[in-house]
Amino acid sequence: MKAKKGDEKKMKAESAATVRASISFPPDVYETLETIAKEKKVSLAWVVREAAEKYIADKWPLFRGQA
Repeated sequence: MKAKKGDEKKMKAESAATVRASISFPPDVYETLETIAKEKKVSLAWVVREAAEKYIADKWPLFRGQA
C-alpha cells in the first residue's frame, strides 16, 4: 500500500535512520490494523508506526517530535 503524498517525504527522510522490528499481534488486532490500513490507503506498517508515535507523545510529552 502507498503512503499519503504528505507522508512520503517524511518517510523518505526517516528511512535512512530506521530500525526493523518483528512483532506479533493477536489475530483480531491484526485484522483491525489491516482494516484501518486499507481504509486509509496506507501500509499496515504505517498504521503501527503512527500508533507508536501517538503512544509515545501521550506517555512522554517531553519527547514529542523526537520519535
